[in-house]
Amino acid sequence: MPREILWTDAEEIGILLQEKYPEKDPLTVRFTDLHRMVTELDGFADDPTKSNEGRLEAIQMAWHEEFQDAQS
Repeated sequence: MPREILWTDAEEIGILLQEKYPEKDPLTVRFTDLHRMVTELDGFADDPTKSNEGRLEAIQMAWHEEFQDAQS
């Protein structure tokens, strides 16, 4: 069984989002959509209401790093 994913697992979430949405530029994703995308990931087990702008930004930046690596 995969490990449970929490809001604080920004790097892991970034990797999973890059795998699930390889063509999507993370910097074009609104936080409302990012919130939904994260909560829909397999293994996500945190309280959806525990997200905040700082956590979503950390996830977006981690995803952006993965996105840039995949482009090069």
